[in-house]
Amino acid sequence: MPAGTDLTVVVHARRRVAHDVVCLELADPTGEPLPAWTPGAHVDITVRPGMIRQYSLCGDPADRGSWQVAVLREGAGRGGSVHLHDRVAPGTLLTAGRPRNAFPLVAAPNYLLIAGGIGITPLLPMAAELAARGADWRLLYGGRRREAMAFADDLAERYGERVVLHPQDTHGLLPIGAVLDDLHRSGGGERTAVYCCGPEALLTAVEQACADWPAEALHVERFRPAQPASRDSDQAFELRLARSGRILTVRPGQSILAALEAAGAVVASSCRDGTCGSCETTVVAGEVDHRDTVLSAAERASGRTMMVCVSRSRGERLELDI
Repeated sequence: MPAGTDLTVVVHARRRVAHDVVCLELADPTGEPLPAWTPGAHVDITVRPGMIRQYSLCGDPADRGSWQVAVLREGAGRGGSVHLHDRVAPGTLLTAGRPRNAFPLVAAPNYLLIAGGIGITPLLPMAAELAARGADWRLLYGGRRREAMAFADDLAERYGERVVLHPQDTHGLLPIGAVLDDLHRSGGGERTAVYCCGPEALLTAVEQACADWPAEALHVERFRPAQPASRDSDQAFELRLARSGRILTVRPGQSILAALEAAGAVVASSCRDGTCGSCETTVVAGEVDHRDTVLSAAERASGRTMMVCVSRSRGERLELDI
């Protein structure tokens, strides 16, 4: 299948891996190998027409015959997880995008993986990869209750003392500050790559605890944006499309993506809230007000690309490679 195109997958199997969490095993209906991926990658899944959700791949990257995604049932959400729980069974066909990775595993002497709830999913293949390498790593995994912590038993059995399970109802909150402070005082912060995925409160706590660490040490993945996409102070600005020379006006409260779509421009997009990376676009000229949760601090500072679904221009003009 050509790069960038969606593909049809079939639900080959499903199993319950925790309270309100099911793992779906997806395969090509014809038995062909699925596209390759690396730890930290996710895919878009069209839950139903007009509803696309992103799910981390949590199986084995070496298994080209199937993908695995774990879905937490969120009754207060927008209906995507409920649909996958209640309406999807073995044999169901789904549309999926090709894997993308905005949360890649980088080279480092040591690793600390921190997961909260369903945030364990992108860290599962990372743990397997690090174990296979013989790397120095450990995983802190918290959840509300042990029975709600997906894959907890598998992790404990497979990796032993490298995994610390911390159910909140019996152990309280993950001692993030103490763990990271101890690591930093011992000099480990200079040598450790920290990967964290989970609810916003956990990510904020980790970011605050790592405030004095090297910027490149911390890697986080958010399932939801950390801040609203629009602000009361937003101003209109001029947007030039470098390839055609067209000039558009992006209004206050309007995203660049919405302005492009209104003008008939075709831009890849998915989440529309700055968390998936599919709308990353090259910046030709202008200063960007970055509001996504995908780009690193260094990538933002370079000013080379932006996520047009949420980020804006800091000035009166912006030019993009579109």
